[in-house]
Amino acid sequence: MPKKFIRSFKYARAGAEHALRTQRNIWIHAFIGLLVLVVAVWLKVSLPEVAILVLTISFVIAAEMFNTAVEEVVNLAKSETHPLAALAKNVAAGAVLTAAAGAAVIGLLIFVPRILKW
Repeated sequence: MPKKFIRSFKYARAGAEHALRTQRNIWIHAFIGLLVLVVAVWLKVSLPEVAILVLTISFVIAAEMFNTAVEEVVNLAKSETHPLAALAKNVAAGAVLTAAAGAAVIGLLIFVPRILKW
């Protein structure tokens, strides 16, 4: 394999490790995601629905990582408080909130019918 290709995985791993080490919210999302998957197994959710849940959980964690990247770049570019810097951080955080809300709706759509039958 080309060295650049292998190096790109090392950089990606380093970024993921940094996010996991420094971002409490990623751990919260990961814990909730794991809990959702345990409940999915317990409720005998179908394989396609589990795939949707895994994709949704991954999307929320990725959104949190993008949020972290935006925050770090804004901090690098602007050490003092600036309204546009705050706006960029707020919009990135809003994207995470949107992803998490969408994930909650997907979870409800998958779990509520099963729980009501139970």
